[in-house]
This record gives sequence, structure tokens and C-alpha cells, in this order.
Amino acid sequence: MTIIAADELAEGRPPASPDSQPPAQRIEGRTPLQLAWARLRRDKVSIFCLFVIVLLVLSAVFAPVLTGWIGHGPNEQYRDIGLSPEGLPQAPNGTFWLGTDDLGRDILSRIIYGTRVSLLVGVLATALAVLVGLAVGTTSGYYGGKVDTFLSRTMDVFLSFPFLLFAISLVSVFQPSLKISIFVIAFFTWSNVGRIVRGQVLSIREKEYIEAARSLGAGDFRIMTVDVIPNLVAPLIVYSTLLIPTAIVFEATLSFLGLGVVPPTPTWGNMISESLSTYLQAPWFVFFPSLALFIATLAFNLLGDGLRDALDPRAARVLARK
Repeated sequence: MTIIAADELAEGRPPASPDSQPPAQRIEGRTPLQLAWARLRRDKVSIFCLFVIVLLVLSAVFAPVLTGWIGHGPNEQYRDIGLSPEGLPQAPNGTFWLGTDDLGRDILSRIIYGTRVSLLVGVLATALAVLVGLAVGTTSGYYGGKVDTFLSRTMDVFLSFPFLLFAISLVSVFQPSLKISIFVIAFFTWSNVGRIVRGQVLSIREKEYIEAARSLGAGDFRIMTVDVIPNLVAPLIVYSTLLIPTAIVFEATLSFLGLGVVPPTPTWGNMISESLSTYLQAPWFVFFPSLALFIATLAFNLLGDGLRDALDPRAARVLARK
């Protein structure tokens, strides 16, 4: 039976046949990634921080191009125009936009190259810590029992190591280098990742789909790699964005103490350390590297908070109710 629309009868138009009706539109649900991106786009602070991080990455990748456009290399000393007659750094001017350091080197060029070191250490140390923490935490949480006890106590031991004392002891045996900085930072952060992963796996292993996989004859390795680890991607992404600024600050601390990257390679930490002798006469020397360090760490932290809310909106609602 065909239902004739009232407006068709009122206008005297013949009723439309069923064959002339437009085809029904197909409605597709959005993926979890699309939903998370839609929630993240509404967070203006996180989007701005993402834009800042992209600028930092681009400046690190294209550091030679930028310094070539500026006209000053990171290690070139301009003692004739970069220092005052008293031998003090030059204030920001048309030639040196952010001023010079105590050797007449351009601060802006050194900050750009310091971005390379900070992001490289932050990303590599975080990736290494996440890989080790993921393997140990997944094994500990999935098997439980004596395995969990042994691995948990091992993580507690690593968490109890004094950071600076261990770094100083390593540098006393080996020469300060970028590799030593990455190793020390990863050594002190993987256990944090492992404890977070362990707690997540303890909850996941009790889910129904894990029991279904066991009943179908799936082995432990397949369950961990196919059913458990994919459900850890969201918290690991969030924690990685919060761990990168921690690694950047660790690297700056090591370089500040002379335990990190060896000068004249510019890093934000050793630039701040070099400014201590003239920070009263040249406050820009300590201000701009500190500002770069502050902006980078703040951007990663705020983006991590936004990603946490976007990937786990239920947690955000619970916090809002509290």
C-alpha cells in the first residue's frame, strides 16, 4: 500500500512512485580515532600546543636552513660585533635578534640547534623507556604470581636509584655524550611506564574477550600481542606525551651540571649553565634558553592533558563530577 503525501494532493501533483524515491543514505559510525580527534579539536589549548610542537619539530629538522637564513652559525664567534667593548654579550638588536652569549655567538642560532638535541633526547629516551616498560609491565601483569612479584620488586629497585648520583657515577667512568644522556634518562623512566602498564594489564586480563581467546586455544604470547597490548595504546600515547617533557628537563639538568652533551654542541641546559657568570649584566643570555625550555615542556604537558581527555572521555566526566 502506497502512502500519498498531503502536499502532493493539495498541489495536484501525481504521487511519486516508489522507484523514483532517492536511495537511502548509508550512515557509517566513526572510528575511535575519529571520535578522539573530534574531541581534541574542540580543545583550543591542546590544538595550540600541538601547533607549537610542530613548529619546534620543524625548527629542529630545518635548523641548517634557518641558521643560514639568519646568517649566523651556532658556533661562530663574533668577538668584534658580538661583544661590547667591555667584553660583555651584546643585547638583542637588528643583527643578533636574541643577543649574544659570552663568546659572541648568536643565541637564536644556538637555541634552534639546541631544539634538535632536546627533542632527539626526549623522543629517543621516551621510546626506549616505553618499549622496556611495556614488555616488563605486560609480562608482570599478565602472568601474576611469582613472575609479578619478581618484576614488581625489580621495578621498585630501579625507582629507588638516586638519579644524579647514578648519572655522576656513569660520567666518571664514561665520557659525557648524547648516548649516555639517553641511556640514563631511559634507565630512570622505564620503571614508571612498567608500573602503569602492569596496572592496566591486571584489569584487562580479567575481561571476557581474554577468556574467550583462551577458550579458543590462543597462547599467552598471542593473547598479549593481539588482545592486551592494542588496548594499551591510548594510555601509552598519553603517558609518552607527558614523559617527553620530563626527558627534556632531565637532559637540560645533565647538561647544566656538565654531565650531558659536551660543548660546544648547543643545548638549552649548557646554555643556561654558561650564562651564570654574566646573567646580571646580560639577563637575555639566561632568559631566552630558559623560555625555550619552558615553552617546550609546557606545550607537551598541556597536549598530554588534552589527549588524555580526548582518548578517555569517561575519566574526564568523572573528574568533572568530583
